[in-house]
Amino acid sequence: MEIKETHLVPNLENPIRFQEYAVGVFKTIPTKSSIKKAIKKKLIYINDCIATTAQFILGGEKITLYQPENSSAFKRLIFDLEVVFEDDYLAIINKPAGILVSGNKFKTIDNALQQNLQKSAQLDAVRPRPTHRLDYPTTGLLLVGKTSASILALNTLFENKKIRKTYFAITIGKMETSGNISVRIDEKIATTDYAVLESVKSDRFDFLNWVKLSPKTGRRHQLRKHVAALGNPILGDKEYGKEGLILHGKGLYLHAGVLEFTHPFTKQQMRIEKELPDKFKKIIPSC
Repeated sequence: MEIKETHLVPNLENPIRFQEYAVGVFKTIPTKSSIKKAIKKKLIYINDCIATTAQFILGGEKITLYQPENSSAFKRLIFDLEVVFEDDYLAIINKPAGILVSGNKFKTIDNALQQNLQKSAQLDAVRPRPTHRLDYPTTGLLLVGKTSASILALNTLFENKKIRKTYFAITIGKMETSGNISVRIDEKIATTDYAVLESVKSDRFDFLNWVKLSPKTGRRHQLRKHVAALGNPILGDKEYGKEGLILHGKGLYLHAGVLEFTHPFTKQQMRIEKELPDKFKKIIPSC
């Protein structure tokens, strides 16, 4: 047999049964059921001995997954992500434009997380999962849970509006310096605060504005719909932009730049920032 993957166990506070610990260790067999099947087929070794379901992991072991002969290769997504913050409970990655967070497609952030993040040493470690959405063309900070308790806690923080998200956009046309947008989306209340940080004259678009957007609710496409309702769509927005003023080939100028929340386990006050993409600075150099 041929070695497929290896994993070195970090120091652990408490012993954990191997079939529980192994969930998420290997990229090619990420689920508990697939781990049990591999154990039954004697494809997993711990310190060069065949693994069993009853075995406990203490810390420091070398775990090896073997590839059975004549087996077909497992298709996995190879896609590097920038990890902005990571600990044993959660991670924050910088989502690039042009990729879905999750869904039925093969190329998603969800499918790329496991190869980019360290496995949690917590007893309830699971496959890392995104805990909120960013649109396909939007860039910026995305919060990920690495344990069952963390995913639940982060979802609760979002539901209780305890996570503050700040976005930055380039919008088209003359705008008031600040304001509140309250336009219903899908028959539900939706509100956004905005502030224009800087404006520049534009031959094609009259004005282009660097805008800070603070959503108070989390409706689908909320920010894009809200500034479009003001008559100031986001530059590059093909769905909500004005006919004749769609910028093609540069993508959407919307970036999730700041996340603020209390860490649900360490209680640390988190404020994570990610600078704007270079394309913003080409329009407004000071941003």
